Amino acid sequence: MTPEEVGRYAESLPQVKRKGTEQRPAWYVHDRLVVRLQDAGTAVIRVPLSKREALLESYPDSFGVPPRMEAHHKVEAYLDEADPDGVRAAIDLAWEMQRR
Repeated sequence: MTPEEVGRYAESLPQVKRKGTEQRPAWYVHDRLVVRLQDAGTAVIRVPLSKREALLESYPDSFGVPPRMEAHHKVEAYLDEADPDGVRAAIDLAWEMQRR
């Protein structure tokens, strides 16, 4: 999945707006982070802790949780290897959690 595809998908969700910088764009709903590009190959996606493990098990090559993110509602998506359906599912989880 490309960074452009991540952005297009995020922006297709109701009320999601692009912020961030040109180098590190991010998409928010109600000023709450949904997804942010770390670099051309990595996106950080907010996901509920209660759903994170299932996401990691379902898409083991797509996501990871570095030690610095273990206590946070976040996963890293490795876009070069990621299953596009998995990335879209994670963005959906983030959008659902953040829009409330």
